[in-house]
Amino acid sequence: MKYYQYLIRRFTGMIASLAGLSVIIFAVSRILPGNPARMALGPTASEAQVEEFASELGLDEPLPVQYVDYLQGLLVGDLGMSLQTRSPVANDILWYLPATLELISLAMAFTIVFGIFLGVVAASDKDGVVDNATRLVSFVGVSVPGFFIGIVFQVVFGYLLQWFPITGRLSRGFEEEVTRQTGFMLVDTLLGGHWAAHVDAWMHLLLPALALSMAGIGQIMRITRSSMIDVQRKDYIEAERGLGLPNWLVVYKYTLKNAFIPTLTILGLLYASLLGNAFLIELVFNFPGIASYGVQAVLANDFNAIVGVTMTIGLAFVLANLVIDLLLGRVDPRIRLAMEEST
Repeated sequence: MKYYQYLIRRFTGMIASLAGLSVIIFAVSRILPGNPARMALGPTASEAQVEEFASELGLDEPLPVQYVDYLQGLLVGDLGMSLQTRSPVANDILWYLPATLELISLAMAFTIVFGIFLGVVAASDKDGVVDNATRLVSFVGVSVPGFFIGIVFQVVFGYLLQWFPITGRLSRGFEEEVTRQTGFMLVDTLLGGHWAAHVDAWMHLLLPALALSMAGIGQIMRITRSSMIDVQRKDYIEAERGLGLPNWLVVYKYTLKNAFIPTLTILGLLYASLLGNAFLIELVFNFPGIASYGVQAVLANDFNAIVGVTMTIGLAFVLANLVIDLLLGRVDPRIRLAMEEST
């Protein structure tokens, strides 16, 4: 199998996965308890009004017909109307998504920087004090829920020390000054030249991003440590040390580079999973992102929004997997060659 044939197969699998996800989430969203039309109109609406609104939404049609109509809309970017905001779901997602992307991107940066660095340090001091200390940090990060860590951060750094704000994306004094252009607060504050607001946006972002990244830091730290220890035992590493190369060069160029493949695979999955894990973090920090929007959609039985948010997260997962496959073939040519020789 040639590499491009493998990529075509992966792309086809990506489409099939999204199609399967759309069937499942569409069916689940339609069989949730409660009448969406009734919940949208409120308890004071008459039965005639509820039936008329349900007909406008197409809820009186058989489920297969509703699904076909949904797919036809999906092909042209129409995800239906949200019962909460009464605006197109696609517009809502475009409105809320930048905030979440900003949050998970910073969380991913924390995961890469702290996770890999601590993993390298732990491998360099195998079974030593530093290794045991990082093991404890990893255990806490993986086992303690992110929302609980977020609450602890709020109490310690927000309430007791008062170093960081604990809710929202921007302080009230700056909200009217900043004009939305891209939806990314860090970018919009820079484009508008609001330097104080830019710093304020960073302050609002640090705590939720750090809380969200703790589990990923623990995973990446342990995986990097294990891979580093395996590679350190290779003969070519001993040969490089015997040649008198500096330790930092052996560790970061020759050892880490060859130990990075398992870490890279996990990083791709982590980025997509952060999108789903951000649900509770956004609620704790009152962060107006797509995860918070999705939670409100579930509570309000807003079926179109539920499907739209789930499909967005599913798309992020399959795209992340595809990008990782491309990167693995580029970073380690042995993977691509092995695939081509297997035919």
